[in-house]
Amino acid sequence: MNPEFPPATGVGSLPGGDAREAAKTVTGSFEDFPHLPELPARGPGADMIGRTAGMLVEMYARVEPSGWRLGDRPGRDTKRARSWLGEDLDALEEFTQEYDGLLKVQAVGPWTLAAALELRNGESALSDPGACRDLAASLAEGLRGHLADVQRRVPGAQLVLQLDEPSLTAVLRGQVKTASGYRTHRAVDRQIVEATLRDVLAVNPATVVHSCAPDVPFALLRRAGANAVSFDFALLTERDDEVIGEAVEAGTRLFAGVVPGTDTALSDPAGSVMGVRTLWRRLGLSPALLAEAVTVTPACGLAGASPAYARTALAHCVRAARSLADDPE
Repeated sequence: MNPEFPPATGVGSLPGGDAREAAKTVTGSFEDFPHLPELPARGPGADMIGRTAGMLVEMYARVEPSGWRLGDRPGRDTKRARSWLGEDLDALEEFTQEYDGLLKVQAVGPWTLAAALELRNGESALSDPGACRDLAASLAEGLRGHLADVQRRVPGAQLVLQLDEPSLTAVLRGQVKTASGYRTHRAVDRQIVEATLRDVLAVNPATVVHSCAPDVPFALLRRAGANAVSFDFALLTERDDEVIGEAVEAGTRLFAGVVPGTDTALSDPAGSVMGVRTLWRRLGLSPALLAEAVTVTPACGLAGASPAYARTALAHCVRAARSLADDPE
């Protein structure tokens, strides 16, 4: 059964490097659906790949000139990633005393992680099916521990796990480049992709999969057990109408990224969700379903925005969601 997701939340990343300021911004903006902020501007280990690599169990990664590479033992990069995550959790705990609503935490999903992490030979883990299996199992175990830690710190919260999978479509289509850059890795079988995602999503009852890439595989994510799909609304085309309609009718929540992720002049809140209303009419869905089916978010993480714009964008999501609820037509 799907949780009742509130009308607005953030995606994950924010600009700057102050964990307390980020936690204060997120909990102040989203009183009923805050999330654990990520601050990649701090450097390697605070980036999405390094942060998630630091959560792995009995697998470790270090920074090489070409990116993150799996190794035998935890080094300073692993320690740095874990230290920053601890700092972020301390800050979140401080600003969520006695909180008892939904709370979202994010991690990179197994396929984007496999596409990004290198094996010892410099090739992506995606090139080795055994490495992909080991990575997914290690990630699932690490996420169980991470979720348990968050739950201890915010005991009243109902946790929502978001897997970030921006490389998922490229993995399915065989578009992930090899180390040389001249070839691409073979497409991974859709059933294997789905089964692996299902295993990782199974670590928590409430789940979201986020991708701000084009052609998000909505049907596959729904079958894999995601309660919600988070995406950049501007990248939808009419080709996506059928799968979106099926997802909504199956009870999948849409986390519609309608607020741009980098500094720009924002329209009025009603204008930001006009496209969502238009989509609804095109699909012939009841306007009354809108508030039940859509959570408004930024289009992607806000790491590339200015701090002032990031705060404005989060507040704008809340106002746009209110506009959608008050005037679904």
